[in-house]
Amino acid sequence: MLRGVSTYPFAKERLHPGILDQLVRGGAQAIEIFADRQHFDYANRKQHVREIGDWFRANPVALHSIHSPVYADYESGRAGGPPVNIAASDRKLGIEAMDEIKRAIEVAEQIPFQYLIQHIGVSGEFFDDRKCDAAMTAIEHLRAFAKPLGVRILLENIPNEFSEPAKLVEFIRTAHFENVGVCFDLGHAHMTGTVAEAFETLKGHIRSTHVHDNAKDRDAHLWPGQGTINWEQAMGLLRSSDWKPALVLTVKAEEQKKDIAADMAAAYKKLEES
Repeated sequence: MLRGVSTYPFAKERLHPGILDQLVRGGAQAIEIFADRQHFDYANRKQHVREIGDWFRANPVALHSIHSPVYADYESGRAGGPPVNIAASDRKLGIEAMDEIKRAIEVAEQIPFQYLIQHIGVSGEFFDDRKCDAAMTAIEHLRAFAKPLGVRILLENIPNEFSEPAKLVEFIRTAHFENVGVCFDLGHAHMTGTVAEAFETLKGHIRSTHVHDNAKDRDAHLWPGQGTINWEQAMGLLRSSDWKPALVLTVKAEEQKKDIAADMAAAYKKLEES
């Protein structure tokens, strides 16, 4: 299975070629960029996007996916700005969210990538029919916008009532979103139920993954093996999938430990031997 990694561990700093070099040293064959403006200024096409695009053109590593923006400002919401939420009941906020996500999708014009990883709602949000309809309309617009650029929308199972595995499958089927898939987040599945149950429900739609661990108590984004996920079982399930999705490590690096290449290599070894 393809060795992937997210730039999420470095979300608090500006993405630069040195970070990408480090991820390659750790064994990454494919990269997911976390589209947070303070980290990756996806709207800055002349400078930041071009700089990162030059790196990808010079290296035999693919930009596998971009994680859709969670906030639109340069402070990750710390200044009080609203989240980028396609399930917002306020129509104006919903339109603003779609416009922001489109700016991230447009990166594909300079750096081709396969998937946009998208949340429905925010963490802990309760299900609401009106919000679900708003999200459905947003995904319809976004998938139409993304298709000519070669980008496919993947919905992520996050800890809220919109994104429970059965709800995601119902959402995709009800809207007839044949070309919308799922990014299977193993850590979130473990927190909110079991990895095996979530996989069984989602398996026909899984096209990529987020791989991290926790002890079912919080969304800790630990390295595989530092929590309580049964990785032998989890890897057996993923290998049984017809699609064989990429294993995209999505961890929180220790603040004082910036070089994660050795930890990445150890994580890939553990996953592949499980």
